[in-house]
Amino acid sequence: MALPPEVCIRGAGIVGRTLALLLARERVRVALVAPPAAAEREDVRAYALNAASRELLASLRAWPEGISATPVREMVVDGDEGGRVQFSAARQKVEALAWIVDVPALEKQLVDAVRFQPQIEVVSEPVAAPLTVVCEGKASATREALGVSYAVTRYPQHAIAARLEAEQSHDGTARQWFNDKGEVFALLPLDGVHGRRLALVWSVDQLRAPALLAQSAEEFNAAVTEASHQAFGALRLVSERAAWPLARAIADRWTGTLPATEQTAGQAPRTWALAGDAAHTVHPLAGQGLNLGLADAAALAAVIKERDYWRSVGDPRLLRRYERARRTEVLQMSLATDGLQQLFSHSLGPLPALRNWGMRGFDRTRLVKHWVTRQAMGLKT
Repeated sequence: MALPPEVCIRGAGIVGRTLALLLARERVRVALVAPPAAAEREDVRAYALNAASRELLASLRAWPEGISATPVREMVVDGDEGGRVQFSAARQKVEALAWIVDVPALEKQLVDAVRFQPQIEVVSEPVAAPLTVVCEGKASATREALGVSYAVTRYPQHAIAARLEAEQSHDGTARQWFNDKGEVFALLPLDGVHGRRLALVWSVDQLRAPALLAQSAEEFNAAVTEASHQAFGALRLVSERAAWPLARAIADRWTGTLPATEQTAGQAPRTWALAGDAAHTVHPLAGQGLNLGLADAAALAAVIKERDYWRSVGDPRLLRRYERARRTEVLQMSLATDGLQQLFSHSLGPLPALRNWGMRGFDRTRLVKHWVTRQAMGLKT
């Protein structure tokens, strides 16, 4: 890169690389800070990406093809006392409700796309630029150094993730169960619509998680088969198991001016912005975490693209516009997922019957259900 970068992105994960590609497409010079690659280990994560995220990544030629992105044609959500909500892509007249994307495949697509983009320079250390965007994830050291408060509400739960193989084909159906212990058991389809592999995301009590992780493969197979009510027949563990504590969090500031030590006399103040998990995290029960992060990248790139020609990419007005646009949507999703988690975490008195009655009622309200589904898909109409 002959000229100095205009934007320095700290963090080369999915959100950071997506933002770099979006800015480079607008001829913005980007320095992407990518730390040395860690030792490779099996990655059992899979993300549910909505139509908006798919369109965004496809526009960057970073969408994984073939069985690395499995369309969800049906989704069934069961409560703990007979409540059920069903969603159908056919009824929405769309190709899929979401796509379950294999994380390593998506990351490889993004790495390849960045490699062939001359506007992006991958660096090992942060460099000076008019705008620094922090995409380092929920444990961001840069955010902490900037003095940004990151209000964390911890759930008494851990998420357990793994890959399973089912006795029967999933046929592109995702299943989710809420039980009377407040646990959420989700199975997401992998390997194409006729595949038999599933991504497990199981939110369990933090005291129960160690026991599940310590079980033998045979014991774990029995546990997941029971929890799934044999919806896909017997289930078999085909990967390592991973676990992490669950929390919702949001930063009190998403934008600002870098400390005086990072400024240059006689030049416009250098600014910063947060995006992705560095700015917010939500409970995974709705599968919206990465969709929110990618929407951050799209919104920040859009305000930079649409700026007046004489404004710097780090103009505080642009950044405040970005923050206003994103905070509202993120807060709404955070409150919605938290409300669902809280609703199913209590089983006192008539509450279980009421919430399951509500699920059945929601399933029958076509207009409301249609609107909620379109919102989750990232479609505003």
